[in-house]
Amino acid sequence: MAESICRCFKRCGGCQLAMSYEEQIAYKNQKAKRLLSRFARVFPIIPAEDPYRYRNKVQTVYKTARSGEIVSGVFRSSDKGMTVIEDCMLEDRRASEVIRELKPLLGSFRINPYNPKSGKGVLRHTLIRAASKGVMLVLVVNKPAVPNAKGLAQALVKKCPFVRSVVLNVNPRGMPLTLGQHSKVLYGSGHIEDELCGCVFRISPQSFYQVNSAQTEKLYETAISAAGIEKGSRLIDAYCGTGTIGIICERRGAVVAGCELNENAVRDAEMNAALNKCENITFYAEDAGSFMAKITDSGEMVDIVVLDPPRAGASRQFIAALSRLRPKRIVYISCGIESLARDLAALARLGYKADMIQPVDMFPHTTGIETVVTLSPV
Repeated sequence: MAESICRCFKRCGGCQLAMSYEEQIAYKNQKAKRLLSRFARVFPIIPAEDPYRYRNKVQTVYKTARSGEIVSGVFRSSDKGMTVIEDCMLEDRRASEVIRELKPLLGSFRINPYNPKSGKGVLRHTLIRAASKGVMLVLVVNKPAVPNAKGLAQALVKKCPFVRSVVLNVNPRGMPLTLGQHSKVLYGSGHIEDELCGCVFRISPQSFYQVNSAQTEKLYETAISAAGIEKGSRLIDAYCGTGTIGIICERRGAVVAGCELNENAVRDAEMNAALNKCENITFYAEDAGSFMAKITDSGEMVDIVVLDPPRAGASRQFIAALSRLRPKRIVYISCGIESLARDLAALARLGYKADMIQPVDMFPHTTGIETVVTLSPV
């Protein structure tokens, strides 16, 4: 049981399931069938080979204890407090090591945690991103000038040589656990790289990237295999983020158009396409619904649409445009099973039937279920 493994189970909130991993899988299978079996057969969820230490993105807050020692933990959104945690069973081991080595260095270099009540201190939180080719540490501070920051970065890298980049991000008045607009590289290139499905992806502090790399490979391979890509297949990657799915599809022979509202993500996507020597992919900084409507109105033919929308699901405009576009295959990747059920019902009314439903356990010890659904016109 998660509760018996982690002493912070009830106080932290990061894990929601106090049961064995086998029980978690049974619970998620039951939930997926209950919500989705009316649309098509729901295959058994793809479990994680290792349900621990999978999070490659770790956000940590700090405070100075009464003893003067700097302690770390997780931010509680409920009361804007902090739960002190020495180590988390979900976090990449390298991230835990960085946090452990960083805390005494913060004191040595007089970079104190920010105290929102007194207004004193500098460090708001840290963001650590772990990938196959190294780790990046982002120090999020409340002012641009931190005299000892570069010395801190150099000292940390000596203790943790797997750290490839250290970045100072300035967020003077932002919400907790958010990044500011301005960053300064203290060590390395300001990014790290990860290998996924035979492609290389550059991860910067602001990049969206799936938090469980091992399960993401299973998720994407399932989705791309189900898409039935042939050489020259015309494919739209909607809600494309930093272009991961579209780039993998292009390398498998598709001609890809990706759309994403976040301009920073589009810049990352274009950089990733160049990194992978893609010649048949174009990204557009547009709302997915508006982009789809524009494609539909132009009369262009599309073979496959892959969509990976946020938890709230696809917009009504997107669903309506998708039904008018009438691609041969839709591959819907969902991180919100309730909104997925709503959208599948809408697509069914508009003439699309689900052919395959495959859940994937991307977030062990939580209630989250990632799902791949393929649809075709009736």
